[in-house]
Amino acid sequence: MTAELRDAADLRGAARQRLLWAYGLGDVGTGMGAALIGFYLLRFYVAAGLPPWVAGLAYGLGRLWDAINDPIVGWLSDKTSGHPWGPRIPWIVASAVPLGAAMAAMWWLPPWADSWTRFAIFLAISVLANSLYTCVNLPYTALAAELSADVNLRTRLNTARFTGSILATITAALLAGVLVKDLGDPRTYLPVGLVSGLIIAVTALLCGWGLLPVARRCRRPDSTPGTTRRLLKRVGRNGRFLMVLGLYLLLWCALQLMQAVSLFFLPVVLQVPEGLSKLILLPFLLSSLGGLWLWTGVARRQGRVAALRWGGSLWTVACLAVMLLQPLDAGTAVLGSPANALKLAALVLTIMLAGMGASTAYLIPWSLLPDAIDVDPEKPAGQYSAWMVLAQKVCISAVIALLGVLLSASGYSETLAAHAQPASALLAIRLCMGLIPAILIVLGLLLMRRWPEKALHLQNHPA
Repeated sequence: MTAELRDAADLRGAARQRLLWAYGLGDVGTGMGAALIGFYLLRFYVAAGLPPWVAGLAYGLGRLWDAINDPIVGWLSDKTSGHPWGPRIPWIVASAVPLGAAMAAMWWLPPWADSWTRFAIFLAISVLANSLYTCVNLPYTALAAELSADVNLRTRLNTARFTGSILATITAALLAGVLVKDLGDPRTYLPVGLVSGLIIAVTALLCGWGLLPVARRCRRPDSTPGTTRRLLKRVGRNGRFLMVLGLYLLLWCALQLMQAVSLFFLPVVLQVPEGLSKLILLPFLLSSLGGLWLWTGVARRQGRVAALRWGGSLWTVACLAVMLLQPLDAGTAVLGSPANALKLAALVLTIMLAGMGASTAYLIPWSLLPDAIDVDPEKPAGQYSAWMVLAQKVCISAVIALLGVLLSASGYSETLAAHAQPASALLAIRLCMGLIPAILIVLGLLLMRRWPEKALHLQNHPA
């Protein structure tokens, strides 16, 4: 590759494949960490003895800090200059190993501590881990807009990214299914933390190494002087960015809510045995992976908004179907009766449809973000990526904190058996798994009705 190369769309052959593989690896570790947090962290906190509302508070405050530090890291990485590796790669490489260690520590149970001391320890570790997560993930995310101006390549990069993320989530689900012996025993969560921490560190380092040849010569943030206040005002006046941001918030809050409540919904509401509950998430993840490539093809032929409409509609139908699923007969083996087998088949089919539709939450907003950044003459990708992630994490922290409050208010108790939970708790969990996400998805589809997709979609570049 020559020193003059500034757009990765000019790459061919092995160099192009290295770019796609390396960018895909960049979200393997962070995707694995995010998946474990999304599916298991609230459950871990409750199992560790925190009341649901306190567990939701610990989760929410950790994610709130994660949101606050995004603009800081985004601004600092935009301003990083003079390094031969460019402004982004040094952040990824320097933070990789500390991030792996901190992510592992999130699943440690201090055996000598009471509930409030555990709350403080959990929160401190979460703040550290989320800070390091941002130092890796934010510069990595900003690179999507800087590596290429080509619409098709940007979509391919995000497809590679979220393929890596979903494969990592599948791996995380398998690891948790094997290593977490008892969802109600907080001591059994640490092994999956240690294994995932190692994977997180290694994949982040490999990503930095793989992207280095292109990242050190690609487009850089404009160094035009100006105040942070002026930058923020310009971000707020970018109508395309606000549309992408709104879509991302709505879809991602729906997805995170479903993830966080799933390990309450399956064993408590639907009476699925605990061991199967941990593994039954795999159909969701596998269908998400298939959906990612399906919607990439639809986006190439019909545009990204068309892919969003198809996928979002499918996801909405699956969420509404959740409201109709019936619990298994706990007194009979899972496949011990035709009724149970039929109920399990309906559950798996619903999960697969939801996963296929939910893959649009991974692919579409991040594929549209570079178009919004291009509207800005200075193209500060770090700032735009930071505000995208900040708003997402603020909403998620609020959603999960409210979920904890709702579980407590509905009468859910970790000490009660699944069949003994009050009807109000069962209804609250079902609403959080079905109707509420469906409403969020529909709002996201309505928001994107006027996105100017056609002119952008018709820019045909080699992919």
